[in-house]
Order: sequence, then C-alpha cells, then structure tokens
Amino acid sequence: MEDQSLLSEETISNKIYFIRGQKVMLDIDLAELYEIETRVLKQAVKRNISRFPEDFMFELSQSEFVNLKSQFVISSWGGIRKLPSVFTEHGVLMLSSVLKSDKAIQTNIQIMRIFTKVRQMLLDTTEIKVDILQIQKKLENHDKNIELVFSYLDELTEKKENESERVKIGYKK
Repeated sequence: MEDQSLLSEETISNKIYFIRGQKVMLDIDLAELYEIETRVLKQAVKRNISRFPEDFMFELSQSEFVNLKSQFVISSWGGIRKLPSVFTEHGVLMLSSVLKSDKAIQTNIQIMRIFTKVRQMLLDTTEIKVDILQIQKKLENHDKNIELVFSYLDELTEKKENESERVKIGYKK
C-alpha cells in the first residue's frame, strides 16, 4: 500500500522552473513541500553555506522574480523582504544533508525522482527533434532528386522534339 503522505508528481513538477538555463526550485516551494517555514530552510542553508556553491543555489534577480511572479495570476508569496533563492537539482540533493527530518528525506527522494523524469523527458524530446531533422534532410534530398529527374525528362522531351524536326537523310520512296 502506498504512503498517503507522498506528494503527487504533478505537485512537485509544477514547482520546477527553468531559470538561467537550469531546472530549479524556489526556497518558498521547497519549504512548503518539507512542511517547514521558509525562514527555517534559509537558516539551515545559511549555517551550511559552504555546501551551496552558485551552481547549487543562487538568489533570483529582481527582474527574474518579477518575471516569475507575472506568470501567476495571484502571487502566492505575499510581501517578501528578500528575493527568493532557487536550488538546482544538486542543491536540492544537498538540502537532504542539511534538513534531516524524515519528511525532508522522503520529500527529497520524491523530488530527485521527478528531476530524473524531467531530465529523461528532455532527452527523449531531444532525440525526437534529431529524428525529425534527419527526416527533413532526407525529404530535402528527395525533393532535389525529384527535381533532377524532371529536368532530365524535360531534356529528353526536348531532344525527341528536336529529332522529329530534323531532315531525314537517305533513300526516299
């Protein structure tokens, strides 16, 4: 029987954003998933800041935050004092060593599984795009070959017409 406390894939995947060319999650959303206050999450990170280099966690710029908020009809963030931090897949993984509650560990496992699925979906999509490009190239070559065949046919037709106009040499009956 599946644990009722597990979060749905949709709940987690809806909290993954694409910012600065990376899949990331907001500190606010992670705190909600871990069922802790955002300030508790930020304090735990601050106490272990050496575990979170720029490629694991970074703070959003004002314009990135405004852009992100504009994607939502109603802001779920209310009045914030500091810009949110976002965590890459590695940063989320590192959070599991900083937040040691059972809920945090189980949530992290689920989040890692979703990140893996998203990565696989992106790979699958890339493979499909490559296949489509190959098909397009083949079709372009077919078009060129068909044009070539028609130009040869035109040449042959012109030759036949020119042959019928020639004066025949030889015996006349």
